[in-house]
Amino acid sequence: QVQLVESGGGLVQAGGSLRLSCAASGSLFSIDIMGWYRQAPGMQRELVAEIISGGSTTYADSMKGRFTISRDNAKNTLYLDMNNLKPEDTAVYYCTAGRDYGSTRTYDYWGRGTQVTVYS
Repeated sequence: QVQLVESGGGLVQAGGSLRLSCAASGSLFSIDIMGWYRQAPGMQRELVAEIISGGSTTYADSMKGRFTISRDNAKNTLYLDMNNLKPEDTAVYYCTAGRDYGSTRTYDYWGRGTQVTVYS
């Protein structure tokens, strides 16, 4: 089992920045990919960004250039730096972890989420 705990969400004005953190613990040998998803009210959960064990990253198109995913292996912590935030970025952000199989991946573990609210 892997436990994921997010932090860093909050209320921010449009154009501002936030850093989300995700502390991972447990059977970390069982995962080789971590990511951030988000879900706005009435919307489906969507991918924000993901990072595999080799360091390669993937971003949703609307986040490219504004968001950066990174990790600190020594601290078992995943980060999401969000810049130039827009009201449409308002959502609950979830940390997730799982296995990468190349063309597919499975996310088996999820945190409880952290709320990000961007006001104009």
